Amino acid sequence: MSTTQETEEARLAALEHYALDELPHDPAYDDIARLAAAVTNSPIAYVSVLEPGGVRILGAHGFEPEAEVARDTLPCELTVDADGVYQIPDARRDPDYGMNGIPFAGRSFRFYGGAPVLTPHSISIGCLAVLDTTARRLSPSQIDSLESLSHMVTTRLELSVRVRQRDTATRARQRVETALTMERNFVSAVLDTVGALVVVFDTAGRIVRFNRACEIISGYNSSELLGKYAWERLIPEEDVPSYIESFERIRNGDFPTAYENFWTAADGTRRRISWSATALVDTLGEVAFIIATGIDVTVQRVAESSIRESEAKYRQIVEGSLGMVCTHDLDGVILSINDFGAQLGGRRVEEVIGRPLTSLMDPFYVHEMEQYLKELLRDGESSGLLHLQRPDGSMRVVAYRNRLVEPKDAPRYVLGFGVDITEQIRAEDQLRSLIRQSNSVLESVGDGIYGIDLQGRCTIVNNVAAQMLGYRPEEMIGRNMHELIHHSRVDGTYYPSNECPVEGSLKNRNSMRVANEVFWRKDGSCFPVEYVARPLIEAIDPAISQVETAAANDTLALQSSTGVQITPLHTATSGAPANPRAQARAVGVVVAFTDISERNQLDRMKDEFISTVSHELRTPLTSLRAALGLIGGGALQDRPEKMKQMMDIAIGNTDRLVRLVNDILDLERIGSGKAELHAIQCNISELFDRATQLLQATAHKANVRFRMEPNDVTVWADPDRILQTLTNLLSNAVKFSPAAANLPSEIRLTASYISPDEALIEIEDHGRGIPVDKLQQIFERFKQVDASDSRAMGGTGLGLAICRSIVHQHGGHIWATSVLGEGSTFHFTLPTHPHGHIR
Repeated sequence: MSTTQETEEARLAALEHYALDELPHDPAYDDIARLAAAVTNSPIAYVSVLEPGGVRILGAHGFEPEAEVARDTLPCELTVDADGVYQIPDARRDPDYGMNGIPFAGRSFRFYGGAPVLTPHSISIGCLAVLDTTARRLSPSQIDSLESLSHMVTTRLELSVRVRQRDTATRARQRVETALTMERNFVSAVLDTVGALVVVFDTAGRIVRFNRACEIISGYNSSELLGKYAWERLIPEEDVPSYIESFERIRNGDFPTAYENFWTAADGTRRRISWSATALVDTLGEVAFIIATGIDVTVQRVAESSIRESEAKYRQIVEGSLGMVCTHDLDGVILSINDFGAQLGGRRVEEVIGRPLTSLMDPFYVHEMEQYLKELLRDGESSGLLHLQRPDGSMRVVAYRNRLVEPKDAPRYVLGFGVDITEQIRAEDQLRSLIRQSNSVLESVGDGIYGIDLQGRCTIVNNVAAQMLGYRPEEMIGRNMHELIHHSRVDGTYYPSNECPVEGSLKNRNSMRVANEVFWRKDGSCFPVEYVARPLIEAIDPAISQVETAAANDTLALQSSTGVQITPLHTATSGAPANPRAQARAVGVVVAFTDISERNQLDRMKDEFISTVSHELRTPLTSLRAALGLIGGGALQDRPEKMKQMMDIAIGNTDRLVRLVNDILDLERIGSGKAELHAIQCNISELFDRATQLLQATAHKANVRFRMEPNDVTVWADPDRILQTLTNLLSNAVKFSPAAANLPSEIRLTASYISPDEALIEIEDHGRGIPVDKLQQIFERFKQVDASDSRAMGGTGLGLAICRSIVHQHGGHIWATSVLGEGSTFHFTLPTHPHGHIR
């Protein structure tokens, strides 16, 4: 037989011994339950035994008991099997009950405490239990009292057994009286040992019991107060009417009830007592006594008052704060907020409380809420920017730092503090915009720009300047720019810094423009420059903001580079004249410089061009003038052959002048973009045929033949311009091909694809060749391999320059390869479809 079964059989045997079914209801059990409720300050108490079919309620306080309650309704079985008082501090946290607590007598209870009722043979047959709607634990003195009262139940059960026994009436009465005496003594002992204040009044309000705890608090002995009214000594005079009114309500049936009042102790001090009072009724249901249990809350109320004062001060600080102070739960629902915080969102406090934080945010940033809550739960705090959207659509930006608060007996929440930084963000955005604008200007201009401080150290440099000087920008920052790039003159002599115009600009606070100096590169080479140095001005007048000063300096840099006068930011925006008392100081210099090497080279090229054109025009004009002079003077009238020869010379030089002028005009139109291309899909084979036909007579005369390999190549090009290019190249090839009496010289024309987007055309001759150092020069204007070629071959020196311009205009490349004495090959590329630019 198992131990559990043995225990159950022993319990059933004990219950059978007490024969509870044969006994009428005993009100003593109700009194014990009422006393248990009073001692433990609980609204519900009952005395029960555990029967096979359920729980039998023997005595109850605070509810109307049923005949029998199901076993699983109350934790009586656990109490019966427990060793001592069994407690459930919070049934909502107990897995057997959950959030509904312990359902009993039509109510839900969170606290349960029960002492097992043991027979003299230590068999647990039931329990004395108390229930409360609030979560808590019994104090040690309350536990002792509950256990003592459970012994009283056993005593009562034993007495009932004795009464039933067929003893004499005298012995039965003696036992009952003895038991009652013991009970009274026991109750008296319990009342004197509990820590709570316990006072028992008769129906007139006189004190009949005054326990030891009351004596300690009041300073009176119970003998001094028994039989007297509480208001005679304990209740302050001003509180007597309200005290009597409360007592009358309890006596008339308004119990149980809770209240607070003051006691005046024997030493004159006041103590604040929190009471829970109920009535003890007789068998007729009439109020026999009123029992009140209380605790001294004087210190607690003082502390609460201090807390309230602190809260008031805190709220005053919070409400007077110029920042947002708020709390929200772990779902982001706002619990509290100060008035300033609500105004930041353009709302009133009552409009904000209870709303999700996301409903106040800019919708663009709502997705950040989930990550914010995760960070709070993970780290216990979070900081960042909160973007609020007001009802009128405007935005405010709040920099916050929030912390997770975890109270012991309350749900967790988040305490947040934020500062409105909207204007700061706007100012920073404006400053960043100005900086981006300045950087864009610095990087977009073609000139080199750098700035220096009062010590001549580089503070800013754009990429153009760094590239011109052969440095990386970070290599120049912090370096003395005069020593770095301006240390020597063009002849290599030392250039003192005190003679440098840049330093002169800093000293005199005047702009300096210089056009005849050189800057030195990192590799030791120099190049001619033209530069402008303008001082950086900083306003001393505090009325001028840093943003305006920065904008003014950026404007100076831009003016230095472009030479265009620009209105400073603060003048343009405010419209107010400059403060005549404002003072300013130079804090640095901005230098904008240009490499004028190419300009100098262009000037030389222009001079050479004018010289060459003048020569090319003068030579045929001189011959033409001489021939026409002889004819016009009549010197050749008698010599028709000579006259014809002079006419041929005049016509040839006229043709040469026409070709020169046409070539110059073509070159100018192509270079200036006035010569528009009319591109179509061209077959190279057709262009080869047309070009060779145009030069067939010249080639036949020079004993030259053409061999074409077009290879079915097509290109996207202007056919007339490509035909012009081919005829120029073929004309040169025919001119420079060697003359042979027997075997003709061959010129080879080929075309091929070098990629899907690009085609290559090549013209190969077997002439005298071109020196390697001349392969690039021949494509320049008036450049030929031999200066005598223009006279011997009749060229203008512009043909290859025109070819290069036409090919570049199509997006291709042109170049030449050659072996002296064996011939030359001219190559050029063209696109194969409209978007196939290959440059």
